[in-house]
Amino acid sequence: MPFATTLRESVEGLTALDALDVDASDLAASVGRLDDDTVRTLIARAGRVAREIGVLQAVLAGVAAQRSSRERGSGGLSAETGHRTPVEMIQATTGITRAEATRAVRVGEALMGSGDAGWHGALDRLLYDGALSSAQYGAILTGLGDPPTLGLAAAWARAAERLADEADQWSVEQLTAQARTLRDMLDPAGAEERFARRFERRSFRLWTDGDGFSRGSMVFDDEMGPWMRSVLDAALRPRRGGPRFMTDAERAEAAALVDDARSNEQLSYDVLVDVLRAGALATAKDVFGAREPGVRVIVTEAPRDGLGRHGATGIVEDGGSALPGSVVDRAHCTGGRIRIEVDAAGTPLAVGRDERLFTRAQRVALAARDGGCLWPGCERPPSYCEAHHSMPWSEGGRTDTDEGVLLCRFHHLLLHNNGWRIERVEAGFVLHAPPGSGREPVPLRSKSPLRWLWDPPPDRTGWRTAGVQARAS
Repeated sequence: MPFATTLRESVEGLTALDALDVDASDLAASVGRLDDDTVRTLIARAGRVAREIGVLQAVLAGVAAQRSSRERGSGGLSAETGHRTPVEMIQATTGITRAEATRAVRVGEALMGSGDAGWHGALDRLLYDGALSSAQYGAILTGLGDPPTLGLAAAWARAAERLADEADQWSVEQLTAQARTLRDMLDPAGAEERFARRFERRSFRLWTDGDGFSRGSMVFDDEMGPWMRSVLDAALRPRRGGPRFMTDAERAEAAALVDDARSNEQLSYDVLVDVLRAGALATAKDVFGAREPGVRVIVTEAPRDGLGRHGATGIVEDGGSALPGSVVDRAHCTGGRIRIEVDAAGTPLAVGRDERLFTRAQRVALAARDGGCLWPGCERPPSYCEAHHSMPWSEGGRTDTDEGVLLCRFHHLLLHNNGWRIERVEAGFVLHAPPGSGREPVPLRSKSPLRWLWDPPPDRTGWRTAGVQARAS
């Protein structure tokens, strides 16, 4: 269908509602009187129009970039209006941010065929068909980057298609991170090089500003960034909606933290200062309480190269960022490890227990499989989640990983209090809305980067593996 026809139909579907046929100054009040279902419908229709406009903006940005090339000099499209770059011209003309203008140009250049665009042809078609927004397209393109060799172009194309298929369950920022992690899994040698480059940029700077405040700025490397987040998470998790505590002492400590008059930023500062002050003189429990900080890295078993280096990229359990094999090997010296075996569908094996509460080993296995809260659209990592029985314990359910799922505290309580239900099916888990809602069941999809190992494209049967190893460091 012609692009203009598609855009016209989308706009007509959005504007057909009488509530929008009002003066702009009355729009908020008019829409505010609509019922919830109509508001949800309008959000979806407005999003469809925005996607199609985004495609047009990206194509125009690509044309502007081509016509503003260095070869054209002062005769280029952007230079003729007094702008140094097409990004500056688009930003000034449209009023969008520099980041948005930069993304539009990057997407537009890819669509216009600059560079080796062969591997993302299917991605282009999904954008034109409206299956992807320009922001989602840009996230996948930026996160994957170009394949390091032509031999990997086919793998990059398949990775792009899989990311596009899952794009709606991620925020744009998460989609970029997922694409980066998948890139590092497909290219372990490149992951080593990228880690080394970012490691060189680590820095800490302390200065006094004009008002006499001492200020600091730190750039973390890929290993210590997640560790620092785990330090703060260990101290602040009860405030941020972390899992509920089981003992009376833990509940009392969590309640005291929630009631603390300090802001999260002030608490973070005090925790960091306490860590620096305590140094080696205090135990971790003295500083952090019951939940000590730590970063758990999940890595698949893989053969080593000729120099004895680990051949697989490790995945940080919380957040899914990638760490190269050399970092995983070094961490073996300081942390223990837990071995987990999974079947061809990713279900952890041989870690079941006949107890009501899931054990630590089982939670590690669930984290490797689920990657965080399984509720659609939720971004909570495994450390913020509780293990839920898909078949309630009171109704004979077993505390086994094949019946357990990770849910954050909010969604766990929502499920139990509002009539939602999670059912175990052959292909995984399905979320059922409360009875009478009229909503269709929603398949729950893993958010772990390791899902690529047990959920490959149909033509990539070799992606399946039975041995997954999780190691705490």
